Amino acid sequence: MEAKRIVLVTGATSGIGHAIADLLAVSGWKVYGTSRAPSNGAARWTPLTLDVTDDTSVARAVEEVLSRSGRLDAVVNNAGTTLVGALEETSPAEALRLLDTNLIGVHRVTRAALPALRESRGRVVVIGSIAGFLPKPFEGFYAASKHALEAWTETLRFETERFGISVSLVEPGFVRTGLAARASEAAARLPEYAAARPAAASRLIEDVQRGAPPAAVARCVRRILRSPAPRLRYRVGRQAHLLRLLRNVLPDSLFAAGLRRRFGSAA
Repeated sequence: MEAKRIVLVTGATSGIGHAIADLLAVSGWKVYGTSRAPSNGAARWTPLTLDVTDDTSVARAVEEVLSRSGRLDAVVNNAGTTLVGALEETSPAEALRLLDTNLIGVHRVTRAALPALRESRGRVVVIGSIAGFLPKPFEGFYAASKHALEAWTETLRFETERFGISVSLVEPGFVRTGLAARASEAAARLPEYAAARPAAASRLIEDVQRGAPPAAVARCVRRILRSPAPRLRYRVGRQAHLLRLLRNVLPDSLFAAGLRRRFGSAA
């Protein structure tokens, strides 16, 4: 019998990460699902403690996977957070905390795993967002982190393809998770943005409620890991495909006008 392939999934406690870990486990993978405070309630996969903002925690988690399973075939970088607030309201310290999770955290985990992935000619999957190619009013640093992941992922793909490693980015549209509800808020709340803030928040809640289920993203990740030749980018949901098309074909002024109407931020 062929040995199970080994995958590490970050941010597996809930939402997209939990759906990915569950689906890969029932699809024949040995799954290590990580979080800062893992629960013992994961019946199908092995929970591990991993804080993507801590070098030592990341190294220990990767070492534990290798100690238990002897190899690592794939890493799915899903852990992330968001921050709500206008850019002027966002302090550098708040921005750095978000970037440390959403961008540098992905780098920490992948960098620690690359020696093992070279051995297995493995896979790296990064869960990005449509925010990687769209501005997001009142979530500017979240969008900045996802824009940065676009460049980081494509660069990693170029650098590691010589080792037989495949790197792919998933760009979901809005997904029905609790990420927005758990979002931190910038400490400063300037009166100049008070009129626009409620409309943007209302639209975000509405978009999330109408979004794709986390299982749709999980199926995309499984497809990537099963593919003999995965692509660089995968979009999940009609919304993601439509917005990418509009971004490509519309003049910047028309596209910006549509965003203003959507987020209620017209001047």
